[in-house]
Amino acid sequence: MEKKYFRKMAEKIITYNVNGIRAAVRKGFLEWLKAVDADVVCIQETKAQPDQLPVMELNEMGYDVFSFSAQKKGYSGVSIFTRKKPDHVELGMGMPEYDHEGRFMRADFGDFSVVSVYHPSGSSGELRQAFKMKWLDDFQNYVMDLRKNRPNLVISGDYNICHQPIDIHDPVGNKNNSGFLPEERAWMTGFLEKGFIDSFRVFNKEPDHFTWWSYRMNARARNLGWRIDYHMVTENLRDRLQRCVILPQAVHSDHCPVMLELS
Repeated sequence: MEKKYFRKMAEKIITYNVNGIRAAVRKGFLEWLKAVDADVVCIQETKAQPDQLPVMELNEMGYDVFSFSAQKKGYSGVSIFTRKKPDHVELGMGMPEYDHEGRFMRADFGDFSVVSVYHPSGSSGELRQAFKMKWLDDFQNYVMDLRKNRPNLVISGDYNICHQPIDIHDPVGNKNNSGFLPEERAWMTGFLEKGFIDSFRVFNKEPDHFTWWSYRMNARARNLGWRIDYHMVTENLRDRLQRCVILPQAVHSDHCPVMLELS
């Protein structure tokens, strides 16, 4: 029964940092979403309060809309759009310092859960980098505890970390930059070793596949990018992985979406 329910509920999952949902809508996001026909859509960096989301349009496409906004307007925020009403939606991790920034939410479908997460960036300076490293430890501890009761997890979102040299266009030049620091990469290795799968790398081990490009220096056209958006899947779901692809043709943001298909 569980497999049948899961197959119906979450066959196609998209993660997408839209860098402002209202700006993305103006660039054709809704038309694109209708065409891609996903079951669950995890959005990061909505930069919107709940009443600023295109709820009516999404409802017309068959999506229920759940969101967790930052207290600061125009900042951060995550959403989940789903074509099947979840049994439960959890907003935040119960940690005010992170929940005030609207970085984590979870939707449960039977014994299967999908998370939309937006990890902090440390690129603005030492204070935010320290915040990011503390978040990474607290996030990992939270997820390890969560997995005791929610063992089937897909944690989708913007992790703001490139794991390996093939995940970034210039690994030597970026070795001292937030997002590719040794301690961040070590954290990612440790996270995977605790029973998670970087689902894209199950299917594609080639370099030059990125999910974010700077708006400067014509970086996207030159494919000078970073792969920082992931579908992290618990090891016990490995046999259900069918496909995971990056969709760089979607240009509503400085990121692009990543699509995961599960049987």
